[in-house]
Amino acid sequence: MSHNPIHHHHHHDHSFGAGENEGMRRILWISIALNMLFVLVEAVVGVWQNSLSLLSDAGHNLSDVFSLALVLVGLHLVKAASNKHYTYGYKKSTVLISLCNAVLLLVAVGVIIAESVHKLQSPVATNGAAISWTAGAGILVNGITTLLLMRGGRQDLNIRGAFLHMAADTLVSVGVVISGVIIAFTGWFVIDPVISIVIACVILFSTWDLLHDSLRLILDGVPEEVDAEEIERLMRGTPHVADVHHIHIWALSTTQNALTAHVVVDETAHAAEVRHAIKHSLAEHGISHATIETETPDSLCEEHDCC
Repeated sequence: MSHNPIHHHHHHDHSFGAGENEGMRRILWISIALNMLFVLVEAVVGVWQNSLSLLSDAGHNLSDVFSLALVLVGLHLVKAASNKHYTYGYKKSTVLISLCNAVLLLVAVGVIIAESVHKLQSPVATNGAAISWTAGAGILVNGITTLLLMRGGRQDLNIRGAFLHMAADTLVSVGVVISGVIIAFTGWFVIDPVISIVIACVILFSTWDLLHDSLRLILDGVPEEVDAEEIERLMRGTPHVADVHHIHIWALSTTQNALTAHVVVDETAHAAEVRHAIKHSLAEHGISHATIETETPDSLCEEHDCC
């Protein structure tokens, strides 16, 4: 039985260079500070004016701070060195944090909906102008953050997620402004809890995807963006490959995917060439860490007693 030694190959397609990493960290710190300040202002005005839509939007914007902090922690942990206890480093912790984030958001949605139903039964007078001005500031804060994250979103999937999250929040703030204008001109206070329920549904919609993806990655499922059948076809289509088996695909972190596989080559002389070709193809399909073990038909027969 003649197995070739296992070879490792690393690509970091979505990671930043040292200078870009530091620049993105600065952008994230600025974005977190801006959003945290706005959450405090929105919460104070929401309590002062008894506006549930402002308070629920403040809760949603607090989730933005968690989302941005997750990206910041991710940038740090993905770079952390491996050790004898954690041979992959701490990359997987980014998935655990996103799962915790999703669970906390679901709890927040439950609280917002319960409070909204209560206020629908007994609407409370609120100041429409104060709601509109505060949410208008939210459009500005969310818009600035979205623009800051736009460049990084082209290079890092985690940052792209935060960018889309902030863009959606800008639209939520527009909804709160509209509710404030309606209250100011019509005195229809019931619109406040109605907008809160709409915001809760937006949060639930975005959180459901986060929860689903986090659970999938925690259980070492194939990442959403990777097509396992296409990957197998790709590997089988490589010259000098006779068969492929024992394919495992999972996520090392929220930005890095890994694969292990046994590849049967027609001749031992082609093993190194096949490994190189497969790893290059996998890197182009979002799998940055590949471990390929090559075998020959003869070694398989010896292993399974098929000759």
